Amino acid sequence: MARHGGARGWYGKVVGAALGVTVLAVGASVWTAQADSAGGRPAAASARPGGAVEAVAVSIAHASDQGARGVNITIDDGPDPVWTPQVLDVLREYGVKATFCMVGTQAEAHPDLVKKVVAAGHRLCDHTVSHDTTMDRKSPAYRSRQILDAERMITKASGGVRPLYYRAPGGAFTPDSRELAASRGMRPLGWNVDTKDFERPGTDAIVATVRRELPNGPTLLFHDAGGDRSQTVAALRRVLPWLKEEGRSFGFPVR
Repeated sequence: MARHGGARGWYGKVVGAALGVTVLAVGASVWTAQADSAGGRPAAASARPGGAVEAVAVSIAHASDQGARGVNITIDDGPDPVWTPQVLDVLREYGVKATFCMVGTQAEAHPDLVKKVVAAGHRLCDHTVSHDTTMDRKSPAYRSRQILDAERMITKASGGVRPLYYRAPGGAFTPDSRELAASRGMRPLGWNVDTKDFERPGTDAIVATVRRELPNGPTLLFHDAGGDRSQTVAALRRVLPWLKEEGRSFGFPVR
């Protein structure tokens, strides 16, 4: 999976408070939540407020829960007050549910949008606190803070709904980060079709990439933040009905 460049400056500086949960404290909560579950086995990770957390597979998910003809629409880097509402409108227009991979600072800044995403039936994904695409070259403690603090920030912004997936920025997964996310009930999430919409290549180019690369697998990567996403919105208006015409079913990544 290609990297999307370095840590993006548009997220701003991540203040110490954003990373205020220490690895020790949060790490302890992981095991406490599991140990307190009945019979030593935690309840399934929930898309609703409350409930214990069950560890999921550490392997990177690509498949769709809709089977061989399934397609997973995934939206990264938001929420954004300009573009996320427009993406939500297009998804609603075509009756499509998607997975929103949110940056912790963005979720914290726009909790109303996080709640709208959840209310519309979409799923949440942890995309770290500050979208550092070099985090695989940082310390394990740094990676833990990025993942766990983002989980906390997204869950709080949503009103208690946890992210069910973890996507490393730019695909910068490591064994320890995948294991940590999986222990929190967040399946590591990859992609098969990188639309390159973040580069703003033009709507036609984005659509052409989807058509060309769809045989690679079912999980499509789009963005709703990080700059002007008008091309993404326009491309989704063309891609979603085309996928339906191709007999594709829209679903979520397998967990």
